[in-house]
Amino acid sequence: QVQVVESGGGWVQPGGSLRLSCLSSGRTFSRDAMGWFRQAPGKEREFVAAISASGLSTTYASFVKGRFTISRENAKNTIDLQMHNLQTEDTALYYCAVGVSSVVGVEVGEYTAWGRGTQVTVSS
Repeated sequence: QVQVVESGGGWVQPGGSLRLSCLSSGRTFSRDAMGWFRQAPGKEREFVAAISASGLSTTYASFVKGRFTISRENAKNTIDLQMHNLQTEDTALYYCAVGVSSVVGVEVGEYTAWGRGTQVTVSS
């Protein structure tokens, strides 16, 4: 059974930084692309960032604009999302997800297992 657990969310003022982490177990981690999505109240879940199984390929949503960096450490079955210059519109529940293949995907349907999310709140 695949388990996905996020951590690292919290409250930060506009312009601040947070680092989210995700631990996946139950699959061969090094074969799976991984992704981050987010969902704000009243909105649909949206893609944030993804990384290929090898870690050599990454892709980001346009709203990231160079502020976020996704990384992975296959030896530890973890991925991280480093977020800088956070804005109020970044407030959301952030989800980590396991891809159905080794290549990056941007659609919800390209992910097979999800964590419960970690809350990020940006406010002054």
